[in-house]
Amino acid sequence: MDLKHSRSVKLNDGHLMPRLGFGTAASGDVPKSKSYEFTKVAIDAGFRHFDSAFIYGNEEQVGEAIREKIADGTVKREDVFYTTKLWATHFRPEFVRPALEKSLKKLQMDYVDLIIIHLPVPMKPGDELIPMDDKGQFILDTVDLRDTWEALEKCKDAGLTKSIGVSNFNHKQLEYILTKPGLKYKPACNQVECHVYLNQSKLLEYCKSKDIALVAYSALGSQRDPSWVDQNSPVLLEDPVLKAIAKKRNRTPGQVALRYLLQRGVVVLAKSFNEKRIKENMQIFEFELTAEDMKDIDGINKNLRYTTLQYAANHPNYPFNEEY
Repeated sequence: MDLKHSRSVKLNDGHLMPRLGFGTAASGDVPKSKSYEFTKVAIDAGFRHFDSAFIYGNEEQVGEAIREKIADGTVKREDVFYTTKLWATHFRPEFVRPALEKSLKKLQMDYVDLIIIHLPVPMKPGDELIPMDDKGQFILDTVDLRDTWEALEKCKDAGLTKSIGVSNFNHKQLEYILTKPGLKYKPACNQVECHVYLNQSKLLEYCKSKDIALVAYSALGSQRDPSWVDQNSPVLLEDPVLKAIAKKRNRTPGQVALRYLLQRGVVVLAKSFNEKRIKENMQIFEFELTAEDMKDIDGINKNLRYTTLQYAANHPNYPFNEEY
């Protein structure tokens, strides 16, 4: 794989996905206007792959930023790779296309490049994004994910999306889709938490064997939002091994963390609302880690998950009871 020249990966349906993407999710206290502002900054810095989701509530702002940059001639629509996600309350087949159409309307786009099933655990359908009972527990649902998948295949056939994929699936859940009778399209990717503390080597190997791209979220650790991340978990970018390699290579720990994933064939999402860091993240194509560096970073894997989806732990579709 010639990373110096190839900044995109060819998905199993023939479409190209840039290997480095800009993550737009932000914790609730960050104004949505920041998504607009920094998507434009990211485009100017060279980013062409943008990752958002219905549940992020920022698709209007991200869409507006992309449209402005198309209007001023910085990019063409076909240069941009835009991902949205099907939220858990929309998994019943009859809600799939209307949900995608709602995202398209917010974005003011005719199509997205990719839509993925946000996670394998369905929630009670309806207008409430996080349906809760009177005890404050999430109200989950039971939907056959093969039916959801078939509805996504129809969206692809209708031209509303170029590619379809999944997120937070373990290998058994991927296998369940792949062995569906009458399967028309394989998942193009599986977007999962993946970083130096959770390097996903077994899932990556499995995905490669099935020609499914592995896309990494929380590639720099996580935003450590106290509502869902254990505040005692280690801060990834302060890892001494990363810091030592960064110093040796005259790079930042963040650049080393991203480059490590890139060299393993992972598509990387880097999230930052800081102009200097956005530019630094774009520079990961400019250097290489040695085999020794890679081995040293392999050694700090802890199988540590920042995002545990604890609310769904008792659901039969809970993905993280499997080893990978």
